[in-house]
Amino acid sequence: MDIQTSKIELAKLILNLDNPTILGKIKALIVGQQDDFGSSLTVAEKEEIEIALTQLSEGKRTSFDSFLAKIS
Repeated sequence: MDIQTSKIELAKLILNLDNPTILGKIKALIVGQQDDFGSSLTVAEKEEIEIALTQLSEGKRTSFDSFLAKIS
């Protein structure tokens, strides 16, 4: 079974649910999975991301071609 078929079947099951407790648990599970990326980062990785975002907002950017030239 491919992923799209699984999604459709899951959506059908969810649409037929009338139990708000189960719906809340499903929602929490899905939202929790989406938040896992940020929570899996180390403090150092989060700091590097913040530095990069600050640099971008200040206009400090490097083109992709320049980046490739530096690492080649």
